[in-house]
Amino acid sequence: MNKNQVKGALKDIAGKMQEEAGKLVGSKEQQVKGLGKQISGKAEKTYGDAKEVIKDANKNP
Repeated sequence: MNKNQVKGALKDIAGKMQEEAGKLVGSKEQQVKGLGKQISGKAEKTYGDAKEVIKDANKNP
């Protein structure tokens, strides 16, 4: 697991929490910001996953 995978997963979780907090207080703005963090986190995790695949492929030619 690399730093991009970890950071991405943490951003995704933080985004989910922010979205839920926005729902609780009735703030559409916080819900949207939370969804944005989730998207960013998922993208970063996917990037990290791709780096791992490439690294593994280079190890085992």
